[in-house]
Amino acid sequence: MGRTVIVLGGGISGLAASYHLIRGPSPPKVILVEGSKRLGGWIRSIRGSDGAIFELGPRGIRPAGALGARTLLLFLLFLRACGEQVSELGLESEVLPVRGDHPAAQNRFLYVGGTLHPLPSGLSPSLTLKVASLAMDSLCRGVFAGNSRELSIRSCFPSLFQAEQTHRSILLGLLLGAGQSPQPDSSLIRQARAERWSQWSLRGGLEVLPQALHNHLASKGVTVLSGQPVCGLSLQPEGRWKVSLGDSSLEADHIISAIPASELSKLLPAEAAPLARILSTIKAVSVAVVNLQYRGACLPVQGFGHLVPSSEDPTVLGIVYDSVAFPEQDGNPPSLRVTVMLGGYWLQKLKAAGHQLSPELFQQQAQEAAATQLGLKEPPSHCLVHLHK
Repeated sequence: MGRTVIVLGGGISGLAASYHLIRGPSPPKVILVEGSKRLGGWIRSIRGSDGAIFELGPRGIRPAGALGARTLLLFLLFLRACGEQVSELGLESEVLPVRGDHPAAQNRFLYVGGTLHPLPSGLSPSLTLKVASLAMDSLCRGVFAGNSRELSIRSCFPSLFQAEQTHRSILLGLLLGAGQSPQPDSSLIRQARAERWSQWSLRGGLEVLPQALHNHLASKGVTVLSGQPVCGLSLQPEGRWKVSLGDSSLEADHIISAIPASELSKLLPAEAAPLARILSTIKAVSVAVVNLQYRGACLPVQGFGHLVPSSEDPTVLGIVYDSVAFPEQDGNPPSLRVTVMLGGYWLQKLKAAGHQLSPELFQQQAQEAAATQLGLKEPPSHCLVHLHK
């Protein structure tokens, strides 16, 4: 009898794990279990009545390096596997690149002292000594919604860690590079390199990617169970795992977890108590994503967006200028789209104080940030609020 592997979690990590499991010459039977009724995790795209695309989570993928190139190539392979009878040239029309000479690739800003400052230049001499601290604080907040003093450089910025370990200097390591690893190849990947893409998305929204991956897995015989929250894990006498799903259960030789560490800690059996204790210490923060749409409005600057250091505003992590990077998703008639990220320590403080984390509160904070930091003082024509926990 062949092996059975159960993957917990149907976000992009669980989908990717399932994909790699079935690639071998003797793949196991793979069962993907997702507690909610949809796959994709934080990747979620909503189409408005005017055709505008609103990303409730990630909105772009970096093509740099072997991993980035492989993701771009996999998307093309998934579309072909799902019956797209078109050439690679035809598939390229689904990909929306941000080329190296585009404002969204060249311009990023910090909101400091009530003003937007372009990076890496544009900060006044009086702020020069604070640049490193402000930039790292803002980057950690914008990417991880975390505190730069508490996050691990090795885990969060592996290229910086590797550069320092290899060359004993971060700057020298980044200048010399960490060496080239083998990369997949296709005409689209070569185009991305030649045009220096900073990121890319999909015409129908980034959720098309996990949807294509799901379809590919189904075509290869992977069993996908959605709307099936796991209640517990137990190790059987013969060494196999039992996965309890409420009124039913599954058995597997191996389990791969793609769910938060704190959630996994609650599912482990008593024999794994030491591991459960370690996993329970791995904390995660919540992030509120507020999508705002404005009719007839303009931004004061053109770029990818801006980050906000905690010393400036503990509420706002940053604002992404969606319409600059991907105007193809602005709908008809075109409108201005921005996304305000709220969360981190501010949300933790509110929750600890017993405040209700309501959509109305997040919308109010987001509109005030857009008005103060971008001059968008008119009420938005459309607003979506989503809390990622």
